[in-house]
Amino acid sequence: MQPSPEQLEIQALARDFAEGELRPRAAAWDAARAMDDAVFGKLAELGFLGMRVPEAHGGLGFDTATYLLVLEELARGDAAVALSVAIHSGPVCGLILRHGSQAQRTGWLPRLASGDALGAFALSEPDAGSDISALTTQAEPDGDGWRISGVKRWVTNGARAGVVLVFGRTERGVSTFLVTPGVPGYRTGEVERTMGLRGSQTVTVELDGVRVGADGLLGEEGKGIAYALEALDEGRVGIAAQAVGIGRAAFEHATAYALERHQFGSALADFGATQAKLAEMHRLVTGARAVTHHAGAAVDAVRNGSFGRTGPDGLTARAAVAKLAASEAATWVADEAVQIFGGYGYMRDYPVEKLLRDAKGTEIYEGTNEIMRHVIAREILRAAREA
Repeated sequence: MQPSPEQLEIQALARDFAEGELRPRAAAWDAARAMDDAVFGKLAELGFLGMRVPEAHGGLGFDTATYLLVLEELARGDAAVALSVAIHSGPVCGLILRHGSQAQRTGWLPRLASGDALGAFALSEPDAGSDISALTTQAEPDGDGWRISGVKRWVTNGARAGVVLVFGRTERGVSTFLVTPGVPGYRTGEVERTMGLRGSQTVTVELDGVRVGADGLLGEEGKGIAYALEALDEGRVGIAAQAVGIGRAAFEHATAYALERHQFGSALADFGATQAKLAEMHRLVTGARAVTHHAGAAVDAVRNGSFGRTGPDGLTARAAVAKLAASEAATWVADEAVQIFGGYGYMRDYPVEKLLRDAKGTEIYEGTNEIMRHVIAREILRAAREA
């Protein structure tokens, strides 16, 4: 993909923001296990909370390629911020836009685009991670609305969100609901003590008879699994872009350090072993970016009806390939960056150990890489059986 001049301008804006606002604070946010709420106001001012919201609803209406370029730059600055933006922009804004009623779209999308409300996505449960069909959260009819009870795990933005997409079981199957935090029965636990992405606010959400009105049901009752899988396809492409940003940051730090650090009278960059590492790091980051944008093109094609989701070259498989390739590339590159830094790389005073911890998260959330391999194989075999 060759970015257009306009895309390059937007990417440069995101890069400047990441350099000036995110990188200087990333280590402190990681140590505190919390980022400043003010960062979301600054993201909103730049329009980066409305990237996937159409202009008619107050957003920027970016195509997927432009959105991925911004996510990569944000993740290069701080992956925790990029994760929060991706959850808000992809699953939340995307599902409301495609499946919400006119009232839901006009009521929520301008607020999400302006930063007046942040979005969260509550799908996983203590005993239902990759197996969506095992969800136990219940949504019972209550007059003209619903009462929702259950526990959701690993909810990014769960405590600071203005709206949470909650998946619960109804008589017709799994359904999707718009829940406003702060209502009676909505509680969040402490921020999880994660290995990486520590600045991101990831919490457990307990729903004890939370009531939503009839207008709280998103789309059709019983279509929740289809909506979740749709959101996961696009979300995984976003994760791939985040992984590219993490890997790129690790590569850049390693390159600069290799030129600066001298041993045995020579810069580390003069040694063949170091050069081989840097070459492989660059190869992996470049390849990861290519498969990420290959999948991103499929997102837009599916939206305009010219492309399918199934098969080895459909969106579902492309998204899984992108997440798998980019996340494993990021972890490998960050690990090698730690090696180039040596003992300093193992210390919290230097940035690469954080990047390694952050990279590992991209191999796990929104479907582990074991699940990605299963998804890819399933699509390959489905097509082969139908041939």
